Amino acid sequence: MSDSPSRHAVFGHPIHHSLSPVIHRRFGQQTSIELSYEAIDAPPETFAVQLDAFRRGGGGGANVTLPLKTLAFDRCAQVSDYAARTGVVNTLEPLAGGGWRGHNTDGPGLVADLAERHRQDLRGRDLLMLGSGGAAQGVAYALLDAGVRSLTLANRNADRADALADRIGQPGRVHVRYWNDLAHAGSWDFIVNATSAGVQGTDIALPFAIVAPRALCYDLSYGRSATAFLAWARTAGAAHVFDGLGMLVEQAAEAFAIWHGRRPDTEAVYAELRALLDAA
Repeated sequence: MSDSPSRHAVFGHPIHHSLSPVIHRRFGQQTSIELSYEAIDAPPETFAVQLDAFRRGGGGGANVTLPLKTLAFDRCAQVSDYAARTGVVNTLEPLAGGGWRGHNTDGPGLVADLAERHRQDLRGRDLLMLGSGGAAQGVAYALLDAGVRSLTLANRNADRADALADRIGQPGRVHVRYWNDLAHAGSWDFIVNATSAGVQGTDIALPFAIVAPRALCYDLSYGRSATAFLAWARTAGAAHVFDGLGMLVEQAAEAFAIWHGRRPDTEAVYAELRALLDAA
C-alpha cells in the first residue's frame, strides 16, 4: 500500500446530495484499501478544467453524474465496449500515460440490483423508459441485453427519444411514443423513470393507465428524489416498486473494482444506506 491514500471523486451539478463518498469510504474500509473520495460540484462549462485540475493534483479514478456523462465520454482517450455503445461515461479510469479510459457501470449496476437483490426476472418484459438523456442511455443497452422483449422510449423532447432509438438501432424491438400520447398508448409491465424530474423537484404527471397488472416500476433516482414517482407507481397498482439506491451501490462496486481490482460486497453498505434514507 502506498504512503498516501489514493484520491477519488465524483463530479456532478448539483452534487451535495451524493452518497458516493460514503459508499466508497465503506468499500475502502471493507477491503482495507486506503483512499479518499470527495464530491466536486462541476457545472458543465467548467467540468473539463476541474477534471484536469483534479488529475494534476494527484487524482485517480473518478465518477461522473448528471449532467456530465456525455461530456465525460468526450474527454476519454479510450472507452470500454459498453460505454462505446451508450455514448455516456460515469466512471473514469486514469491511463498510465495520461488521459482517461471511460466506462459506464450504470447499466450493469441496475441489472445486478434488479436481478440479484430484488430477484426480478427481466426476460420477456415490455419496458417503458421515461427519459432519453444520459441516465437512460447508460441503462437501456444493459436492459436489452438482459432480455426485455421491447423497449419504448418516451421523452418530452421527442427528438431526443428518436435519437436514442436510432442509436440503439433495433427498430423491431425499440419504439418511440410521444409523451402526451402515453395515456392512449397501452400499458407496460416494466417502467423505468430515467428523467431528472425528481432531482429537480418537478412533477412528471403520468397517467395510471400505462401501468399493466403486476408491473415492475423502478426510479433511477433514490431517496426523496424518487418519492413522487414511487408513490405514483404504488397508487397505479404496480406490484414491485423500487428506487435506485441499489443501482447506485452496485455501479459504485463496479467502479471500485475497475480502480482497485477487487469488487467489494455490497449488501452491508446497501443495508446501512437504506436504513439512513428510511430514517430521513
